Amino acid sequence: MMWAIILHGGAKEIEPEEAEAHRHGCLKALAAGRSVLQSNGSAADAVEAAIRELESDPTFNAGYGSALNADGEVEMCSALMEGGELNVGGVSIIQGVRHPISVARAMLHETEILLSGPGARRFAAERGLELCDPADLIPPKEQKAKQTGTHDTVGCIALDMSKRLAVGTSTGGLDGSPVGRVGDSPQPGCGYYVDDKVGAVAFSGDGEHIARKMLAARVMHRLSADEPEGALQDALDHVAAIGGEAGGIVLTPAGEFGWRHNSRDFAVAFQNSDRDSPEAFTRKGDAS
Repeated sequence: MMWAIILHGGAKEIEPEEAEAHRHGCLKALAAGRSVLQSNGSAADAVEAAIRELESDPTFNAGYGSALNADGEVEMCSALMEGGELNVGGVSIIQGVRHPISVARAMLHETEILLSGPGARRFAAERGLELCDPADLIPPKEQKAKQTGTHDTVGCIALDMSKRLAVGTSTGGLDGSPVGRVGDSPQPGCGYYVDDKVGAVAFSGDGEHIARKMLAARVMHRLSADEPEGALQDALDHVAAIGGEAGGIVLTPAGEFGWRHNSRDFAVAFQNSDRDSPEAFTRKGDAS
């Protein structure tokens, strides 16, 4: 009856004074997801619970604390996918919702796999999900950790006791990006993918480069014949070849973890039922 969970807070630069906020935020999110799994909850519910915590923390560029586009507004993207029936739910350039990951979760069993803009917010309203004034997603500057990088998509993968896998992503986009810009995060096969028979992967980094190289698909095609970190390194080599930076996490059906990055830093936390305590990494070589 194994369970496992791994998550990341973004492939980016994390200055020494920011490391503790990232570590604390990742561990708090991990605890939320772990609680679901230990109670025999589903992988999808665990992923949603963990990412909701990251979306609530202004340290991370997702939900509350998202980047501002060229018009000074928040536009968010999020996705959630289950590895059994390959259900996918995604939203892009959504505004005025507290938790984009919960809107993506509600999309899982819809015919459509991705809604954008006002249509995505209307769907959230129809489902009774938490709405807000878009301005409420911008924290006071003193509450938001200094953003030295813009590659701040957050992601989570969980394996539940029924051997089901799920993966989720959430992002506030890039500072100063054109209105309506969509990166890799809500696109299956680019920023994420999962199949219960193979494993799951979630990326953060240069969204356009990740999409051009379909990084998640590359990892999935290699996972059956390669170890998680080998599959990730191959994908990172491809994105680096076109000048891109990224970081990725992997979880296999056997509960095996993998994480790699070619960005300077990568905030990661993980735990499974065989480990008494979680592990977290922020700056390279910095673990707790």
